[in-house]
Amino acid sequence: MATFDDILEEAGKFGRCQKRIFALLCMVSMPWAGVYVGIVFQGFTPDHWCRDAAAAERREACGWSREESRRLTAPLVNVSGVVQRSSCERYEVDWNVTERGCEPQESDRSRTPAVRCTEGWEYDYEGRQSFVTEFDLVCSDGWLVDLYQATLNVGFLIGSLAIGYLADRFGRKVSFLVSNVLNGIAGILVAVAPNYVSLLVFRTLYGFGVKGGWVVGYVLITEIVGVEFRRTVGVIYQMFFSVGILILPLLAYFIKDWRWLQVAITIPYILFLSYYWFIPESPRWLLSQNRKSKAVKITKDMAKENKRTLSKMIETLSDDNADSSTASFMDLIRTPKMRKHTFILSYNWFTSAVVYQGLIMRLGILGGNVYIDFLISGLVEFPAAFLILLTIERIGRRLPFATANIVAGTSCLITAFLPDSVYWFKTVVACVGRLGITMSFVMVVFVNTELYPTFVRNFGVSVCSTLCDVGGIVAPFLLYRLAVIWLELPLIIFGCLAFLAGGLVLLLPETRGVPLPETIDDIEFPERVKEKMTLESQQMTNLLPNSDVSSCKDPTAV
Repeated sequence: MATFDDILEEAGKFGRCQKRIFALLCMVSMPWAGVYVGIVFQGFTPDHWCRDAAAAERREACGWSREESRRLTAPLVNVSGVVQRSSCERYEVDWNVTERGCEPQESDRSRTPAVRCTEGWEYDYEGRQSFVTEFDLVCSDGWLVDLYQATLNVGFLIGSLAIGYLADRFGRKVSFLVSNVLNGIAGILVAVAPNYVSLLVFRTLYGFGVKGGWVVGYVLITEIVGVEFRRTVGVIYQMFFSVGILILPLLAYFIKDWRWLQVAITIPYILFLSYYWFIPESPRWLLSQNRKSKAVKITKDMAKENKRTLSKMIETLSDDNADSSTASFMDLIRTPKMRKHTFILSYNWFTSAVVYQGLIMRLGILGGNVYIDFLISGLVEFPAAFLILLTIERIGRRLPFATANIVAGTSCLITAFLPDSVYWFKTVVACVGRLGITMSFVMVVFVNTELYPTFVRNFGVSVCSTLCDVGGIVAPFLLYRLAVIWLELPLIIFGCLAFLAGGLVLLLPETRGVPLPETIDDIEFPERVKEKMTLESQQMTNLLPNSDVSSCKDPTAV
């Protein structure tokens, strides 16, 4: 009986067909960047102050600038040790009675009582609009902005599990298309939401489909390529998210209204429905559902496009996972090493999400040019993929994974204590931290798969990665609420989280050159696996003639 991996030897492990499908599915990662971190632009909170209708009329009559108007209406307050004009209070002045001229006496303001904003706010955001400025989500309502990102991650959490189940039940292709129908509908509903409550509801639905569809695309491409190509296509598939990171600030710069920016982010998901005619169902999934004839037809079509010829072995194609056991959560925590792996990996998923999202969203509250800052920080993500592919087969998994976390944590801590007078140096250090956490985020995916046995591998990754969405729910509250106390305080929290994550990774075993575990015993007693590999190597050496041994490849490198 031939497995699908055996047939791929003949049909082509990464031929023209797989490359075409891979290129199409990589496009799915790009708009996800807009969904995931679009809050930086859609929810941008510009400099603001209380609106005073009477003062606004006087400003028009007297020709005051907006800055002069703010200076005359907003009291001075101490914010994180910096004295500045209040964003949430105004002087209680009757401009029609107490101030009749165009040159009011500013010295009298120190004795004037201050009150909270009752007539809305004015924003230093001329010509642009975010949902913050549209719904006045500032001051006491500022925490509602956090919900915009939190509800998205709630959708991610539910959707990745639900659509993951649908993908196993009804197929990868159908689930991918259904998720994009949902993405198109929910994305447009977000753009036309009449109020903030409906916006949060539609945003949750949007998250439900977006991540689930992205995960299905990841599974589909890794299931149709040869084993040795899975890690490479997986890393590159994720790095196309960084391409989306670069495109997003360009879109936001030219599209000034958050609603139209939402439409621009959603349009690709509608276009992805055309993939119905361009991508096949996964032959591996078809085999698992005993639909052999359909799997054989798709495999023959792949071989034809790759200009390869299949032997009669295709007629014996069978499911290589037909005898797999049913996994349960207890399998992940019942034994000591499985329990350790589950805890460390879950914590790393959580930390990667918190620090990655936190560092990106922080760009929106720094007060610099958010478009340039976002673009620069996005560029530093690209070396992450090359560093990963360069090191994992030469150095291993554990050391680069731990180093990436420790570098990210150290960079966050250093950045927090650097003065603003060395702005560019501070930016460089922060970018190094962004590079480190990007590497960590990419590596946790495949390291997770290598540390669980076959029968529980997919389930284990799903359970651990739910902490990623929990981290995404926590991140906006952690960033925005702590930044009110001290702008750099979130960086200290991020640094501590990442530094601890790196230390914990060092407690994991190295998996380079080690076969994927098949049973829990392979995890709990790795020395037996090494003994088995050594024995098989010796047996192979004894079976080969001495003259031929030197010309053969090292079995451990195959």
